[in-house]
Formats: sequence, structure tokens, C-alpha cells
Amino acid sequence: MKETEYLQVWSLDKLFPDGSQSSQFCEHLKQLEIKVSKFEEKLKFFHTPKELNESLKVVDIIEYIIDIRMNLSQANSFITCLLAQNPKDQNATTLRGKTSSINARFESAFKKVQKVLVNTNQHLWEGILDTEVLNNYKFILNEWRKKAEMHLSDEEESLVSDLMVDGYHAWGQFYNSLVNSIRVNVQIDGEKSELSVAQAINLRSHPDEEVRKESHMALEDIWKEKEELFAKILNHIAGFRLQVYKKRGLENILKVPLIENRIKEETLNAMWKAVSKYKKPFTNYLNQKAKMNGDEKMHSYNFWAPVTKGNQKIKYEDAVDFILEHFSQFGTELESFSRQAFDKGWIEAEDRPNKSTVAFCAGFPLSGESRIFMTYGGRITNVLTLAHELGHAFHNHAMKPVNAMNKQYPMSISETASTFSEMIILDAAMEKAESTKEKLFLLDEKLKRSVMNFMNIHSRFLFEKKFYEERKEGIVSSSRLNELMQEAIDEGNEGTLDNASIHSWVWTPHYYMTKSPFYNFPYTFGYLFSLSIYAKAKAKAKEKGKEFEKDYLDLLRDSGSMSTEDLVMKHLGEDITSEAFWEKGIELCVKDAEEFITLTSS
Repeated sequence: MKETEYLQVWSLDKLFPDGSQSSQFCEHLKQLEIKVSKFEEKLKFFHTPKELNESLKVVDIIEYIIDIRMNLSQANSFITCLLAQNPKDQNATTLRGKTSSINARFESAFKKVQKVLVNTNQHLWEGILDTEVLNNYKFILNEWRKKAEMHLSDEEESLVSDLMVDGYHAWGQFYNSLVNSIRVNVQIDGEKSELSVAQAINLRSHPDEEVRKESHMALEDIWKEKEELFAKILNHIAGFRLQVYKKRGLENILKVPLIENRIKEETLNAMWKAVSKYKKPFTNYLNQKAKMNGDEKMHSYNFWAPVTKGNQKIKYEDAVDFILEHFSQFGTELESFSRQAFDKGWIEAEDRPNKSTVAFCAGFPLSGESRIFMTYGGRITNVLTLAHELGHAFHNHAMKPVNAMNKQYPMSISETASTFSEMIILDAAMEKAESTKEKLFLLDEKLKRSVMNFMNIHSRFLFEKKFYEERKEGIVSSSRLNELMQEAIDEGNEGTLDNASIHSWVWTPHYYMTKSPFYNFPYTFGYLFSLSIYAKAKAKAKEKGKEFEKDYLDLLRDSGSMSTEDLVMKHLGEDITSEAFWEKGIELCVKDAEEFITLTSS
């Protein structure tokens, strides 16, 4: 295969030509403002339904909301892509500010709609939802009504939305700009190289331990130097969020993320209890790997190191072939969609210094496309990241035939398709391994995923929960943040890591996401949920072959129109409020850990 067959630099011109200078995009924003203005005007005449036949008025409002949301999503995704490829793009920064203002106006108006719905008589409300025109929207409308119960007055909600633009969200944007501006010097192959944070982080899987260690220490020095600034950013984001929660009467800091993820607290507790119960096999794995490196404990900078020596550099075109080959073994639609993403230039993978540190997938609902952004460094971790983001894009693709009202799925499910795609690559590759060395290499990469989800993500959750509780009492100093992080790492990893990054509260972008509080547990949820789906896929493959892909697509398409508990019950017949559900997935990972010990001991 020729390098030119698959583009490493994406094409944004098909969306809006000329990037941040695009006159078409400016016109898009202009029309979006007009739509929001019309929506605001229409709300002056939208009152609490008093009769059953007023369901048509609700439908009319829904159509406005859907149209604006899709146009806003298109705009936000485009600006996200512009600033990822060039964080110093001032025109894109200006456009982001304008879009944020439009979004704030819409959110303020949208909350008025929710307030009208919550004031509707319960008996009448149920009758309205049972009408033919609204029956398909029943779950979402009930969710809107539930969220509206936490709202403040219209004036207060409008004020909060306005203040978020230059306060709350601005702090998150400032964090991204600051991280993207940072450069570190690392010696590679005898030469000093100036790297972006993304490039330096990519070195964590470099085959040379000295390179891994130097990169780790260089980043730690930078974080230490700027920790006071990052502590202020984190405190302001959390402080703003807590003040809004306080005004809404929300004492439980998990209430909002649980609602946003459409899961019950008992579900989350059951998952973490199961995870905590089964950590011993993974501490054994980490200790064994440390011994193989001649260490008593696992150095954190060695965690992502390849377990076997050899040429671990993977060319981009080989990674593409690898992914397509294994995707094809699961289903024709996943493989053909991914091939289309490569062929049409939907992927930005170039390794260059002046780009964002964060890999992501951006959906463009109006054009039915996605764009994938990452920095490809030739490591197996990069291959898995590419597969992960393709999974996100496939989820977007799966939702194309779904009514726009039911397209928005929660974070707990958003990591499912992505993690599932990673697992296809790892599992199929292990089955094709031609030597113990190759199998051990892939098994190690698979186990890293388990450790990340059962230990690292758990430590993130523990840190964030403790931090928010302390932030209620006032500013949390950078030194205290370091202490909290160390405590969380020790508990989450059961003391198995040496030289752990106590500044991971600085470089973990999820803590600074203003739209997604506690964006940590959805990864573990998605990982274990994916294990359950994949186990069923393998079991049914013997009976149905690739036809299981249809069942998988049905599950993804239902992900935006029911609670997570109901989704799992419908498609897997499982109760996720029970620890037993989570244990079944973890036990599959335990077998990997035991096999690793066996292979390395011999």
C-alpha cells in the first residue's frame, strides 16, 4: 500500500473552505444567530400546556431545538478542529467566542422550555407524551422535565449562562491554550528535540528507558514550574461549578454527572466495588513487569514501555492495514466505514509540534461526517488511539438513521464503541500472534488497558471526589492538590507505582472540561460494558458470523433514547446495579493477568 492512499492530514475544506477565514462559516454563524432570535421570539408565546391537543405546540418547539442544536454542533466541532490543528489561530479563537455567546443565548432559552414543561400537570403531561407525535420522544422529554426541577429562575439561569462564557468556559479554554503553548526539551538518539506536550507524552512507550525517563522528568519539571497557575485554573473551574450547584440546592457533587450519564448512583457504586475487589491480579502484573525491568516497584515512566525488545516502530500505513484487517473480521460496515474515513481525509495524524495535545473525534451532524484528531508517533499506543477514535466516529455513523431528538447519547455510552474498537484490534491480533514474544507484547498492551481503567481511572475518580469536597470549604493549594493526587494514586493503584506523577491533576485534561464534570468513570464503564458486548459477539459469531454487527448497531442506535440501565437490560439482559454484572467483565481481564504471569515466569 502506498503512503499517499491514506492521508495523515485531514481535510476541513469540505466542511467550510478557507478554515478560520471561511466566509461560508461566518454565514453559518449569522444564520445560527437568526435561528436563535426566532426561537427566543417564539418562546414569548409558548406557555404551559393546558390541553391535550397542545402537543403540536411542543412538537413545533422541539423542531426548533433540534435544528439549532445540529447547527451549533456543526459550528462547535469545526472550531474545535481549527484550534486543535493550530492553537494559535486567532481568528478561530474569535469565532469560538462568538459561538459561545450564541450557545449561551440558546441554553438560556432552552431552559425556559424545560421550565414550561415541568409546570405541566402530571396527568396532562403523560397524556401529551402518549400522543402519536410525541411518543418517540418520551424518554428525552421526561429527562428535560427532570433536569428542569434543578433550575433557577429564568433571570438567574440567563445570568449564569452569560457569566459562563467569560468565566467558567473561559477558564477551560485558557487551560487548553496554556498546555498547547508549552514546549519541553528531550534528548532522543543523542539529539535534543523541542517537543509539544503531546509529542513528549507519546514517548512514554518509547523502547529506550532513558528516553521515557527523561521525557517524564522534563514534563514533571514543567508542571512543577507552573503548578500555581494550573491550581488557580482548576480552583476557579471547580469553584464556579460548586457555586451553581449550591444555588440549585445540589449537595451531592455526583448528582449532575450521574444524570448526564443516565445512570443510578447504585450502578456506579456497584462498578467501583467490583473493581476494588479484583485489584490483586493487576498488582501482581505490575510487580511482575517491574521485576522484568530489574526494579522492585513499577516506575510510572515504565508503565507504557513495551514488554519485549525489538522494532516497535509501526508505520502509519501499516497501522491502517492492521486496523482495517481486524475490523473486517467483526463486520463489513465497521470496516467499510473506517476505510471511508481514511480515504476521504477525515483523519489528522501528523506528528508535528504546533498542534493540540488531546486526541478526539468531532462529529458533524449536518454533513453526517466525523473528523479524528491525534498525533501519530509510531507506537502501538498510537494504533490503539486511532482505533479508539474510529470507534467514536462509527458510533456517530450508526446514529445517522436515528431521529435527531434521540441522537444524543450519554458519556457513559460514548466510550463504549471506542473501547470496543480497541478491543477488536487487541484481541484479534493476539489470536494471530505467531510467537510467544508477539503474544506477550499484545497481552501486555491489553493489560495496560485494564490497569488504566481499574486503577488509573479509579484514582482520577477518587482525586476529583476528594478535591471537590475540600473545594467547598475554600481554595485548595497546589501542594494540597499534589497530596490529594498522591493519596488517590496510592489507593487506586494499591501502592504499586513508583515515581508516580503527582502532577497528573495538571496534565489530565478531563479535570478542566467545563461541559463534562467527572469525566473519568465513563471510561471504566465503557471498558467493562464493551467486554460484555464483545464476549457476546464472540459467542454469537459461531452461530451468526458477522451478523452480530446488526445487533451491535441496534444497541448503539438505542443509546440516545433510554437510561443506561434499560439499554443494558434490553440488549444484554443484564442488571448493571448488581456487582455480579461488573465482575463477569473483570474476570475476563483477570485471566489476561494470570496468563501474563505464566508466560513471563516461564
